[in-house]
Amino acid sequence: MVNEQINVRVRYRTRAVGLTGNEGRMAVDRRVRRTREAIHRALVTLMLEKGYDAVTVAEIIERADIGRSTFYTHYTDKQHVLYTTLDAVADFLRAQRDASGGRLFGFSRALFEHVHEQRELLRALLGRRGGTVVHNRIRQVLVDLVREDLESRARPDAVVPIEIAVDSVVGSYLALLGRWADDREPYPPQQMDAVFRQLVIPGIAASLGITAAPDDSPSKAPKDCSGLPERA
Repeated sequence: MVNEQINVRVRYRTRAVGLTGNEGRMAVDRRVRRTREAIHRALVTLMLEKGYDAVTVAEIIERADIGRSTFYTHYTDKQHVLYTTLDAVADFLRAQRDASGGRLFGFSRALFEHVHEQRELLRALLGRRGGTVVHNRIRQVLVDLVREDLESRARPDAVVPIEIAVDSVVGSYLALLGRWADDREPYPPQQMDAVFRQLVIPGIAASLGITAAPDDSPSKAPKDCSGLPERA
């Protein structure tokens, strides 16, 4: 669960409430965890209702049913809340990429599946209500992952610069992911991953001189996607 990941690997820590042996690692007690979960749930719910840009700290505090001082004990502003959420998503994707056995863009299917499993959270982040700050942060997470993949594989004499290739891959992925989330997932995650890989990997491999491994491409062509709903 994303909330569990948020509270295990949050970048911003506010205070130590206990120590584990001699390691001196900070631990967060259950009350603090519940408070942070309530704050994150409040932000996500409000984003779904009105979009990130329109949400205020006062509304988060009211929806989470906490005091103002409690909020500021844990976070500096709504962007701080957002970034801890996205840091958890980034950690999840990096772990999935690392567990993929070196598969090119190994985060892809994992993110489609994660959107499917955590519908409210990730639709709020990735859909049209996410806002510029949200989308820019998510884009940077994917840029870092894709760059790491391509830099380790591209030929030094590749005609296409790495940064252009990275922008192309991330742009294509976010376009598919955003549309899929907004359109209420008309196709299963594995099919969307297959679509992405079919569209992107052949061109990227040819442009950067990458020899794609068998696992880098979908095992079979995706089913027809011509019925994908049009955006309003």
